[in-house]
Amino acid sequence: MTNPSGYSPSFKRPAEILRMRRSRARSVGGLLSPSSGPDSSENPGQTRSSPGEIRPFSPGPRLLGRNSPARKRRNPFASIENAHSPIKKKPLVLKDDGDSFFLARNSDLVSENKSVESRLTDREGCPSGSDSSSGSEPDRNRDSQERLLDQDFLNVEQEAAERPLLKSPQAIAPASIAPPTCREYPADWSLKTRLLFTSPLSLTWTEQPKAQEEAVGLSNSCRAQFSAPPLSLQDPQSCSDTRCAFQQSLVYWQHPSLPWLSLFPRINAERNFSGKGAPWAHDAALQQSLMREWSASLSSLYSLLKSKRCPYFYVCSYQFTVLFRAAGLAGCDSITAVVSPTTLGLREAMKAEGIEFSLPLVKVRKKRLDLQDGLDEEPKRACLKELEAEGGGGGEGDDEDDSFQWLKEMGVQDKIKKPDGITIKLQKDAHSLSVDHRPESVVCVEGSHTFTLINFLINCKSVVASTGSQAGLPPTLLAPTAFRGATLHTLKSRSVNVKNQVKSGFQNVSSLEIAGPVLPSSLHAIIGLLRSAQKGNFSVSLYTHAPTAVMNVNAFEHKDTTVDLSGIGLPPTSVDQLQQPPSLGQSALSHISMNDYSYSWRS
Repeated sequence: MTNPSGYSPSFKRPAEILRMRRSRARSVGGLLSPSSGPDSSENPGQTRSSPGEIRPFSPGPRLLGRNSPARKRRNPFASIENAHSPIKKKPLVLKDDGDSFFLARNSDLVSENKSVESRLTDREGCPSGSDSSSGSEPDRNRDSQERLLDQDFLNVEQEAAERPLLKSPQAIAPASIAPPTCREYPADWSLKTRLLFTSPLSLTWTEQPKAQEEAVGLSNSCRAQFSAPPLSLQDPQSCSDTRCAFQQSLVYWQHPSLPWLSLFPRINAERNFSGKGAPWAHDAALQQSLMREWSASLSSLYSLLKSKRCPYFYVCSYQFTVLFRAAGLAGCDSITAVVSPTTLGLREAMKAEGIEFSLPLVKVRKKRLDLQDGLDEEPKRACLKELEAEGGGGGEGDDEDDSFQWLKEMGVQDKIKKPDGITIKLQKDAHSLSVDHRPESVVCVEGSHTFTLINFLINCKSVVASTGSQAGLPPTLLAPTAFRGATLHTLKSRSVNVKNQVKSGFQNVSSLEIAGPVLPSSLHAIIGLLRSAQKGNFSVSLYTHAPTAVMNVNAFEHKDTTVDLSGIGLPPTSVDQLQQPPSLGQSALSHISMNDYSYSWRS
């Protein structure tokens, strides 16, 4: 048969093949027939095996034929890792000695191997039966020795397998190391319209307070007296102090207060006012009286804020919401104010009053555009014009000269009709109008300009609606502490027990719903009470007043200045939280969960 093309029968050197055959024949022949000695005649029928005969290799320290000299069998595969003894692959074994554990190293296993050899030698040195007397063939001796070796090795492997193996640190770490514990959630400066708590433990202790408990809670709120809740409660239903503290956490102060109208929220709330009586709508004298009282209340709030007797307050109009914060809160050492959302007309009016402000989100967007490569220059120019319009950059004459400089270079500036100043201003304002009523239009004011902003709100006529269902009604003022002309209000709470469907059936779940303008300090106080009353296991869904979500923006310079806030009217734990710089950005918390006294949240 002809060899296929490309095949060479001499792919190995003949000398190497001959050397391997001689080595194999020498190792097999030495075991089957002894080379010399008087016992060589005992097996006349046994001849030396041919070099081509291959016998299976059996591991073992030594193979001793009957009346044959001790000769160690050569292993032609000694250089291959798979030919090593399986015992050597288990150098570390965990042994259980009572309550203590220790590692068995290679020396222990080698001693076991030697014990096997000794047992084998004893068996071979004490012949008995027909095998010793009749003199069996070498094959039979070899087979019996291999069976003994295999049995001994199986026993050793079985003993090693029964011992528990030592687990790696990577396998132990996830089960033994506890996850990190978070003891506080980030401060959220947005207003909440509704809270929904759920817990496997009952929440009925929040309902039907006794007359004395309600009185103590309201009194402590007016006097700004707070008591730290215990770490854990066995029965909150029977703990009067916890029920009093819960009533105290529901209190907030509001102006104006009209029992037949809900004055929060005010933005996009025309449906809440339609069909309700509004005697001031067509009475100018009544509108002026309402504005006088409102102006006095706003001035009182700012005085309390400046003297660190009020931590913060909100001004909620039908177009925008303003948050004023005392010095020392949100990481700032001066009074700050955040206005959202705004319009071009409001920003222009603030500029006219000399109020300096910043648009942090517009600047952030400009920086992002500058960092991105490969973008067209048109979005960058549009953002730059927007910043110039908001920041009161160069005058209109400079813009006109820059716009028509290329016409002068061509020498045709007289042949083309030049647009008037009104048209140029409208083109500039188009970029500014693109952020109106959006989160990017948030305005930040700091320092002494906050006092100018207060005067602007008092004297600005656009703060009050002139038409519609809210016509003539001043903005709503909300604060956690009492101020002039304020009315004490409490949040509405309701507890319900429901059954929640799970995989194995139904589970009893208790829920607590709280409705109203939930202030940041009220949210922190309620969660702190439920932390101890519910044994650190509950969750809450938060519904945010959308225009106030952006008030978590971090737009002010932070300084490590210590400010005394001991008399600000909030619990020390709430003050510590509100002192931290905002970290939520443009978003607000939507869900908070506590498991084993550790917080987790989503925004």
